[in-house]
Amino acid sequence: MNVELRHLRALAAIGDEGTITGAASVLRISQPALSRTLDQLERRLGTRLVERTTRSLTLTEAGQRLSDHAHRILNQVDEALAQAVAGPGPLRIGFAWAALGRHTVPLLRGWRRQHPDIPVQVHRRDDPESALRRGELDAAFLRTRPQAGAGLAALALYREGRLAAVPEGDPLGRHPAVRLADLTDRPVVLCATAATTSAALWPEGDRPQAFEVANTDEWLTTIATGEAVGVTAEGTGYSHPHPGIRYLPIADAAPVTVHLVWPQTPAHPATGAFRDHVRQLLGELSG
Repeated sequence: MNVELRHLRALAAIGDEGTITGAASVLRISQPALSRTLDQLERRLGTRLVERTTRSLTLTEAGQRLSDHAHRILNQVDEALAQAVAGPGPLRIGFAWAALGRHTVPLLRGWRRQHPDIPVQVHRRDDPESALRRGELDAAFLRTRPQAGAGLAALALYREGRLAAVPEGDPLGRHPAVRLADLTDRPVVLCATAATTSAALWPEGDRPQAFEVANTDEWLTTIATGEAVGVTAEGTGYSHPHPGIRYLPIADAAPVTVHLVWPQTPAHPATGAFRDHVRQLLGELSG
């Protein structure tokens, strides 16, 4: 099809910026030149990648799929060129909320001792799975399995319990543990970046009133101010202590599985060593 890197850069920029004007500015080319590049790409593929109206521009389903691949390919090319000159860069590890909870610091300190020449950069992302697909991360800790066909491999590490997060001074805080039914008469706040908790956690017909906030900070503040209670994985209680919140075990909620996820074709040569390091550390702790 004679598709070139400039075609992929054009589509990726259009998807990221949402306008021809913004994408042209990022790529430092003229708007007509960018439009011609996009038209050429669509003709060569024989499919429409962008829906245009007088007021908006959005990627089609085919355009979104290709844009995700384009980001990964372009990142891999950039990394390959950089590694050819300077050697491998830092290993980029992502997470959404709590990484490995109480295991995070021992893991990273142990890696630094054993691999002082390969630094690790830790990145908190709202959607680390998407960042992996786009080649922006080398591995990530997720509390959901990646989607099938996403080009990602996953290793189940361990299971952790769920916690209720209640405001300090709430009557529920007097109990050593709670049950899901104890929360049904309270508003429950959900975080848009956490895929492990939804109203479906409760039995149908006995579900609480639930509403969503955008990020972890808003989730914590909403609970601390008494507007709602929350449900989260055990690692959150360690990584996000809050003076206005008490975390309580939920006795009857299914546990959450923590996974290490990485591209099936790793971009960083130390990805396998990091996976083995994680497995060894958790094996020693469980032993």
